[in-house]
Amino acid sequence: MSEQIFSYSSPELESIASRILELARAGGATAAEADISEGCGHSVSVRLAEVETIEYNRDKGVSITLYLGQKKGHASTSDFSDVALQDTVNAALNIARYTAADDCAGLADPALLLKAEQDRDLDLYHPWDLPVETAIELARECEAAARAVDARIRNSEGGTVSTHATRHCYANSHGFIGSQTTSRHSLSAAVIADSGDSMQRDYWYSAARCADDLLSAANVGRIAGERTVRRLDGRRIKTGQYPVVFEAPIAGSLLGHLVQAVSGGSLYRKSSFLLDSLGTEVCADIIIIDEDPFVLRGLASGCCDDEGVATRQRRLVDNGVLQGYFLGSYSARKLGMQSTGHAGGPHNLTVQPTLTGGLDAVLQRMGSGLLVTELMGQGINMVTGDYSRGASGFWVENGVIAYPVEELTIAGNLRDMLKQIDAIGDDIDRRGSRHMGSVLLSSMMVAGEA
Repeated sequence: MSEQIFSYSSPELESIASRILELARAGGATAAEADISEGCGHSVSVRLAEVETIEYNRDKGVSITLYLGQKKGHASTSDFSDVALQDTVNAALNIARYTAADDCAGLADPALLLKAEQDRDLDLYHPWDLPVETAIELARECEAAARAVDARIRNSEGGTVSTHATRHCYANSHGFIGSQTTSRHSLSAAVIADSGDSMQRDYWYSAARCADDLLSAANVGRIAGERTVRRLDGRRIKTGQYPVVFEAPIAGSLLGHLVQAVSGGSLYRKSSFLLDSLGTEVCADIIIIDEDPFVLRGLASGCCDDEGVATRQRRLVDNGVLQGYFLGSYSARKLGMQSTGHAGGPHNLTVQPTLTGGLDAVLQRMGSGLLVTELMGQGINMVTGDYSRGASGFWVENGVIAYPVEELTIAGNLRDMLKQIDAIGDDIDRRGSRHMGSVLLSSMMVAGEA
């Protein structure tokens, strides 16, 4: 994969964006913004060593939002021709004319937009010249490594290799224009094991901006196989209150619930259990959460958000106290506040560990209790914070995994759960925008067998 995979250069996308803004002004728009992207890549999956799918994707699109005063219209197209752009602008204008005015609608504050001196190279584009034949062999190697872990692995959901690149440009009538090219590559495997009446599946994956940063196919497969086999012959445990550890790959879900609860949409709609929580204690006092949009090769890095607002490093939670919200321009105006540069979501959140030694140290700290490695269902009420999800994992005795457990439900309230965090491991999972190690909660209700 190289520069030649794109049909349009960054300057060409910027030229198209400028043309859209000119058409919007000529049509009478008082403000306008254009979002243009082009993406391409391919994905290969094998199952039981046979090629299952080979998928190529190439897409492009223009999204146009314009304003007639406080009235907003939006339209989009995948055709970059002058005629199509004019038609799309006209469609957005017609929509705006028949839309009710909204006092909070409009572009981002010009003073908050990314300035040239703030822009920096975050090393986000690493094309992977991956012929399909090579991708097939990598997928086979990944799946084969998983199946080789144990003779009880008798079936497979397959191994998958994918590579994708995106070129993006955003411009608005405040004079802001910027473009960025990024890449994302991944390797994954999922297999199925059986033992008597027990059948289990599990998976593992690696994702990175640069192919050199991926785990090897053999390691991804091995981890997938080991995680599958260790789940065999699960038992149920007695219903009761127990300490609970969330393994690192799922611990980030707790951070995700916190982010949702303190994001603008939830706050101005009053659909959050953390209303008016700025400056208050929302987590245990050991919790420190930092946000860094400028991590080199970070999967959630960026110098500006989707509205062109400059991003910044900040401490989100300091010793349990919430220091900021996640706001785009619209939600900020609804709340009488200022955009925090989060139109599009958070940027590389990291929960600082409190223990060294990874998962083993967290289990030793817990002693005896439940290690959760998989969550199922969506039994979460963001208004009240009530939390109830299916779970499986392992029972732990004296800090050591004793046996797998299944058919469980864990329940609590997110407001209490965040304050009951006793420890965070340093086994941080960095495969997304939320980076967190294994987390120990002092007590949760676990429903098993009577």
